[in-house]
Amino acid sequence: MIRRTSLLLSILFLPLMASAQVAELDAYWLEVGRTVAEGDFEGYSATYHPDAVLVSMASSNSYPIADALAGWKPGFDDTKAGKQSAGVELRFSQRLLSETTAHETGIFRYHFTPEGGEEVVQHIHLAALLVKKGTWLMMMEYQKTPATQSEWDALSGQ
Repeated sequence: MIRRTSLLLSILFLPLMASAQVAELDAYWLEVGRTVAEGDFEGYSATYHPDAVLVSMASSNSYPIADALAGWKPGFDDTKAGKQSAGVELRFSQRLLSETTAHETGIFRYHFTPEGGEEVVQHIHLAALLVKKGTWLMMMEYQKTPATQSEWDALSGQ
């Protein structure tokens, strides 16, 4: 009887646990967006696990996130200094998660506008592997192929 009760409680509370995890992950992605928009390089860097890896189809390479961050830092500095505006939004097609791990698949929309220039928008298919170590941290960011505006639009409301 104890086993059945335990199983029943697990089944009943599983959606609540999943809902809490999704809310935490949504907050994580909002923080990523905030740091990009504000040019907060230190805050952005803190969203990654120190051993994180970036997999990039654009460069046909895989490398430590520290190397990617070093390349992205000038854009953060320009945003912080007001030389450009930038932002990132995410929409998901699949979210697989547990209490301490998450694998999220979707599209990110990165945009920036240099001071006095035209807005540049990129849509990229993304897979992200995260672990919860007190807070959520990305272990692997897999930037796949470019996405279309229609693919992005199809994920609205996800």
